[in-house]
Amino acid sequence: MAADAGMAPRPLRRALLGSGRRPVGPLAPRRPPGGRDAGRAAERRRTAQAGQQAGSRAFRDCHTRRPRAPYPVSAAWALIGRDLDSRVLIGVAKCSSLPPPALACNARSPPASKCVTTLEGHENEVKSVAWAPSGNLLATCSRDKSVWVWEVDEEDEYECVSVLNSHTQDVKHVVWHPSQELLASASYDDTVKLYREEEDDWVCCATLEGHESTVWSLAFDPSGQRLASCSDDRTVRIWRQYLPGNEQGVACSGSDPSWKCICTLSGFHSRTIYDIAWCQLTGALATACGDDAIRVFQEDPNSDPQQPTFSLTAHLHQAHSQDVNCVAWNPKEPGLLASCSDDGEVAFWKYQRPEGL
Repeated sequence: MAADAGMAPRPLRRALLGSGRRPVGPLAPRRPPGGRDAGRAAERRRTAQAGQQAGSRAFRDCHTRRPRAPYPVSAAWALIGRDLDSRVLIGVAKCSSLPPPALACNARSPPASKCVTTLEGHENEVKSVAWAPSGNLLATCSRDKSVWVWEVDEEDEYECVSVLNSHTQDVKHVVWHPSQELLASASYDDTVKLYREEEDDWVCCATLEGHESTVWSLAFDPSGQRLASCSDDRTVRIWRQYLPGNEQGVACSGSDPSWKCICTLSGFHSRTIYDIAWCQLTGALATACGDDAIRVFQEDPNSDPQQPTFSLTAHLHQAHSQDVNCVAWNPKEPGLLASCSDDGEVAFWKYQRPEGL
């Protein structure tokens, strides 16, 4: 069921340190003391005054960090090594004192780190890597069209336990169920695949079809019963799991659950949606888009669970000056969102859930 794209979100406010830009909407800035040159500071003040006249704010930009790499393609609160060749690097970082989470990017010197393991086997770029909730399994995916599942023992030895070749094109993203050893992958072949372990091997147990172009990213909701996917077709789809014998009468194959699309968010995004993140604390759904914007959706409290509707509650039209590649919610602090972009910046935002949702 498509959500109403005509509903206007509450206005937002944003301030990217180091860029001198501000958005309009429910995100508002929280930033450390100190500033840029007077020209940029004056521009920020002028934009902030204009934004305040637009109405209430739900988002705050905490601060921005510019990495040394050409542009950041992913952001995550849990540190995971990643390379753009055919290797996966497992690293350990050490820091004598931990800065406050919201100010972590202000550390003047990076913590000492070293690579402790390199996993090899993929034949092309490794696009995504994800830990299972148990911490004993690691999933990787690649442009070689494969998904690999690795097992780690108590001595930090990694062994590939399965190579899955269910996709017919590049695999863009992998994500684990929040409490089960259920793995999902997104691909250039326009599909989503789900995998589980069966008799000491991993098998594809479901294929989700419906997107009309590349599926870029996936995110489970806090319960793990629903999965969100985003695509080059500029839509977000919400999929729900139905167990055998369910009251809704959704057909299942044997003992395997069935997944059904119960909601499509369309008309909100003007370009490719590169990433999606479902906050495990608040239920907010954030998207990163090729139109330089960040959007946040909330499920309407009185909507039918079998046909839910979502409202656009925050929209940062110019969250970054180029494509937004990734968004990630902090797992401990409600509403704290990180984003990264082709513009070389990593920004931190504080989202305030609108009243009544």
